[in-house]
Amino acid sequence: MKRLFATLLACMAGAVISAGPALADQMAIIKKKGVLVVGVKTDYPPWGTRDASGAIVGMEPEMAADVAKRLGVKLELLPVVSSNRMQFLQQGQIDLMIATMSDTPERRKVVGIVDPVYYASGVAILANKKANIKSAADLKGKPVCALQGAFYNNDLQSKYTGQDLVAFKGVTEAQQALIDGRCVGFVYDDVVLVWQKAQESKWGDFEVVQLNEWAPVPWGLAVKIEELNGPWGKFMADVTADWLKSGTLLALEKKWVGSNTPWLVDATAKAKK
Repeated sequence: MKRLFATLLACMAGAVISAGPALADQMAIIKKKGVLVVGVKTDYPPWGTRDASGAIVGMEPEMAADVAKRLGVKLELLPVVSSNRMQFLQQGQIDLMIATMSDTPERRKVVGIVDPVYYASGVAILANKKANIKSAADLKGKPVCALQGAFYNNDLQSKYTGQDLVAFKGVTEAQQALIDGRCVGFVYDDVVLVWQKAQESKWGDFEVVQLNEWAPVPWGLAVKIEELNGPWGKFMADVTADWLKSGTLLALEKKWVGSNTPWLVDATAKAKK
């Protein structure tokens, strides 16, 4: 009997070990510590940038502030770039990522992209007019600036340029390389290139060319992949749906960008229905 009892205890212990620890409730953790840490861009005006005082401002930081307000906690904004934003989320350096991230099947395998998505952009190139770029096909054999981690980089390089991209971690560095003549154009999200071209006189010798080889891609905010279907992921899904239905995103886009994009107008109308 003693031997049988010992065997049963061993089996029970093994079952507990194999089950592993229960997943922590991230929303409960955020409320307990009283701080929400959100990863946002600082190189993507007006969606995320720094003002004259150095404070992080923009459409997405305001979205982050609204989440913190709903939770009743303080907000901490942590700067991220395209090449590290998913890693920061995986490593637990941030609780939430709202950082101009395009929604792709590959990224959904890495982080928990929340539905509904909140924005969308296409792909364009800010090109020197002398380069006479009209489509991606015109980039063959030419040096092209891009950002590390952009979803279109592989296709851009393998199908069009035929050579390595001049890739940078941040927009400022990439655009300075363009001004310096190290590339014929900077490939990036169309919404920000159009905004910058209209805002900054330094781009007088450049033009924004839409690259229709890539269809517009939605942007998704993200939580850890294991939290997507948990309380935290479901909370953020409800928040995003409310932003659309209430017109909050339209108002924020109007404030920061100056006008409303057709995609967001349409998404808002669908959400209200």
